[in-house]
Amino acid sequence: MVDYSTSVLSLVPALLAIIMAITTRKVIPSLGVGIIAGVLLLHNFNPLDSISYLWSNVLALFWSDGELNEWNVLLIAFLLLLGILSSIIQTSGGARAFGEWAAANVKTARGARLVSFGLGILIFIDDYFNSLAVGNISRPLTDRKKVSRAKLAYTIDSTAAPVCVISPLSSWGAYIIALIAGILAKYSIDSYSSLSAFIQMIPMNFYAIFALLLTGYVAFTGLAIGPMRTHELRALQGELYDVSKGAPMGMSEDIKEHDNGKVRDLIVPILVLIVATVSAMLYTGGQALAADGQAFSLLGAFESTDVTRSLVAGAVISLIVTFLLLIGRKIPAGDYGRATWAGIRAMWPAVLILLFAWTIIAVIGDMRTGDYLASFVTDRIAASYLPLILFAIAGLMAFSTGTSWGTFGLMLPIGADLIMAVEPELLLPTLAAVLAGAVFGDHCSPISDTTILSSTGAGSHHIDHVLTQLPYASIAAGVSAIGYLVLGITTSMWIGFFVAFAAFVVMLVVAQIISKRGRVPAEIRAEREA
Repeated sequence: MVDYSTSVLSLVPALLAIIMAITTRKVIPSLGVGIIAGVLLLHNFNPLDSISYLWSNVLALFWSDGELNEWNVLLIAFLLLLGILSSIIQTSGGARAFGEWAAANVKTARGARLVSFGLGILIFIDDYFNSLAVGNISRPLTDRKKVSRAKLAYTIDSTAAPVCVISPLSSWGAYIIALIAGILAKYSIDSYSSLSAFIQMIPMNFYAIFALLLTGYVAFTGLAIGPMRTHELRALQGELYDVSKGAPMGMSEDIKEHDNGKVRDLIVPILVLIVATVSAMLYTGGQALAADGQAFSLLGAFESTDVTRSLVAGAVISLIVTFLLLIGRKIPAGDYGRATWAGIRAMWPAVLILLFAWTIIAVIGDMRTGDYLASFVTDRIAASYLPLILFAIAGLMAFSTGTSWGTFGLMLPIGADLIMAVEPELLLPTLAAVLAGAVFGDHCSPISDTTILSSTGAGSHHIDHVLTQLPYASIAAGVSAIGYLVLGITTSMWIGFFVAFAAFVVMLVVAQIISKRGRVPAEIRAEREA
């Protein structure tokens, strides 16, 4: 294969896929074009080598190193099981009953948005789980209150990763703490532990903090800027998604809903899903610790847990409980069969996009896109600018590669190497800037799996979600960039934070002015909030 680690051509597959996806609004063909372009570049346009390479990469999605690729296969299984669970809940009448209950108890669209935001904060264990669970719980409520699917997808995506990246008791937190432990060991830093370092970095993760603050503000006020305004207006007219494109991911239009559903038919399965999944995470993590001869601890269990097995276990247990709840409801077996098939069909577009996204991520890895982007950072850059520069490069890398975890793995060691050579006092702020930039890039990337799952959970069209979230993510990123610049110059986290907060307030005022108070027309807004 050709080495593109020092060539701008390494950006071609990612940029081609991203630009095509945004301009054509067709995700799978766009990813396919990016994959083909990358494969041909890697093999000097040799068709036989390119076909062989592509086949081996596609096969590796399901079978690698002589065994089943459990992570990918189990994640796909979880998506399909969740689709089936959602459809069974729908056919039971549980979604309708919850909608009727919510209409009586949650009086306004603001209330519906705040419920979604609160759930996004509470479910912090894993971003995949957050995206899909919050979407399935909130969608009946936000639909009833005419909140657009795009707004729900934004709320889900902007609470999932930002909460997980600052929570030590999450799959993200455990992974990051493990990376930090390696960095501390490399430089013989023993004045604080990796967990202590992670906790100290929480207030320095400006993007996560301001993304959450902005999401809460949007939930409370209904701020609608850019393309989001169009989707909110459509939702008020009863058009929750663009009907010209057909039903979005996560929807099942041909399911027969029974009239004798109860609120518990939705609430109990979701609660069981949460409890069973978290329990499975602790169990699999505890098993891994025991196998290594380590004592059980919450943090250690989450660090060592098998996420995808836990997700599948939680989904299976939740499905079993759901069927037990419906015993005696006189629902024909044929309705269960149709609901199962509808649930699989509803999730299939998300599965296809994930498969294509995983393939292009592998191609981008072989193109050495991350190495090329990282090469822009050199030891000739002043230390005071490194937090800002690494924030920007991590964002660009995550955007181009579609993976925040991959960006963490590559850029945290690079950032540590650079800052320890010139200004060791800025180690933790620099690492926090890398984390923040990776989440920002992940939020904006149409090839990110978390972005895909957020649109799936909300039942929103994928590109609609990408385009409507971008202005909000840009606001949080803009104030974060200001904060990291000030932090680097002053070496004070608090000065950087307060300057960023002041910039955040100014940007909110500007956003309100630009969007004409950031909401839908007053007469329509009054009708919805009534």
